[in-house]
Amino acid sequence: MSEINITAVRRDDFKGSTTRGYRVKGMIPGIFYGHESGCIPIAVNELALRPLIYTSESHVVNLNIEGNDGKFNAIIKDVQFNPVSDKPVHFDFQSLSADKEIHIEVPVHLNGNPIGVRNGGLLQHVYHKLEVICLPKHIPASFNLDIAGLEIGQSIKISDLKYEGVKFINDQHATVVAVNAPKGGAEAVAGDDTKEPEVVAKGKKEAK
Repeated sequence: MSEINITAVRRDDFKGSTTRGYRVKGMIPGIFYGHESGCIPIAVNELALRPLIYTSESHVVNLNIEGNDGKFNAIIKDVQFNPVSDKPVHFDFQSLSADKEIHIEVPVHLNGNPIGVRNGGLLQHVYHKLEVICLPKHIPASFNLDIAGLEIGQSIKISDLKYEGVKFINDQHATVVAVNAPKGGAEAVAGDDTKEPEVVAKGKKEAK
């Protein structure tokens, strides 16, 4: 998993006007939750946060807090957005310890155009992220699933995923991605050789 270096300033004044002042300067207030250091209020430049927020992969943060000796390893756990502007307004960093497991969501990437879709089936992407528990060294940047060989009626379940040191929180029998028969069943596809492939179905968002 790739790493990103971020420098933060420590916040000591929690007045609303001060918080707004940070945002005016392009800084986003947040909290760093450390195992030994406790909770440290911080602020980070919005541009520095973008690679963590607008991404489809997980990253380890090498966090430097001005005024603190040494660096912290962390991951981003939560981001709050303004409901009108959709800009980030607050974030949470969670400390990482090499010998302590972490509960984290990992994105799912689909690679390839399934045989079943080319034959008229519908692609259903059910889980866009999966919840796992693992040591920091085992955190996958993403789950990359090769779906090119999936035919109509076939799927990939969580139990099919094998990653060293990774324990899945989601139901082991849950389907991550599937190719379903189109409306009318497989017979409808077989009976019309000129029919164009069905539009790919948009799967539901990941379960929480």
